[in-house]
Amino acid sequence: MVPTVPIRCPECGREHLYAPPSYPCVCGAPVAPPVARGAAVVPVVDRTWAEEWVTACCGACGREGHWPQPELDCTCGAVLRIPVAASADGAAADEASGDGASTDGAVQAGNPGDEGPPCGGEAASGDGDTAPGDDRAAPALPSHIPLPRTAPRPRPAFRPVTIRDARDAVTVAALYLRWLGYLNTRSAARRPPSGSRIAARGMLAQVEPALRPTTLRDVECLWLTAMTEAGDTPVACAFFSLAGYTSGARTCADTLGVPLFTMDATGTPQPINSAADELVAAGA
Repeated sequence: MVPTVPIRCPECGREHLYAPPSYPCVCGAPVAPPVARGAAVVPVVDRTWAEEWVTACCGACGREGHWPQPELDCTCGAVLRIPVAASADGAAADEASGDGASTDGAVQAGNPGDEGPPCGGEAASGDGDTAPGDDRAAPALPSHIPLPRTAPRPRPAFRPVTIRDARDAVTVAALYLRWLGYLNTRSAARRPPSGSRIAARGMLAQVEPALRPTTLRDVECLWLTAMTEAGDTPVACAFFSLAGYTSGARTCADTLGVPLFTMDATGTPQPINSAADELVAAGA
C-alpha cells in the first residue's frame, strides 16, 4: 500500500493527505514515485514535457523508468506539483553512468550488500570467459543447439489507467508502448498540428484526444514523419485515437501498414487493424 503524506497548499493553506498513484511496470508490478516528505509543493503555471515525468525504480524487477509527475488538485482550484524523492540507486547510477550504462536507459549500479536488484537489472556473469588465444580451456560444444526464437516473449497483462483528459490519454499511450517493449518514451521533436506525438527507440506514435475521427491526412502525416526521421534505423509508427478513424484513414493505414488503436475512458488501447494486431503479438 502506498503511504500517504501531508501536503499543504501554498495558495490557500489547506492541508491534504496525498498518496501518489501507481502505474504498471512492464513486469506487471505497480510502481508509485516516492514522494519527498517535507518538500515544498509548487503550483503548476506553465507545463513542459520535461516537468511532466519523473524517474522511479520498480521494486519488483529493478527496472528504472519514467513515470507521470505526481500532482494534486486543491479545492481552491490550484494544481500542485508534488516533489519526488531522489532514488539512492538512481543517484549511484548517475555517478557511474560512464561505466554501467546499458541500452534502453537501464543502468547497472549498486553495492554488493544492497538488498534487492539494483536499477538496471542483473549483472552479466563472467563464467566461461577465456583470454584471446588461450587454447588450454576450449569450451565444449553444447549437446543441443536451440532453434532461433520464433515466438514473442510472453508479457503480463496490460494494466489500464483511467482516461479523464488529454494528458491521461498521452500517459496511457506511453505506458502501452512501454508494455510493448518500446522503452524511454519521450515527447517527439516535431509537434503535429493536432494531438501529441511520442517517440521511442524505433517507434513514433501519435495520440489524438480530440472528439473527432482521425482522418486520412493525419495518418499520412504520421507515416511521412516516421519515414523522414528513420535515416539508417527503421522507425515504425502507430496511431492512438479516442474518437476512432474515418474509412479513408483506415484504408490508408492498411495500405501503409500503420497500426491503429482506439482508446476509451477505461484506458485500454484496442487494436483495430491487422498491423496493430501484429504489433501487439510481436512487440518491439
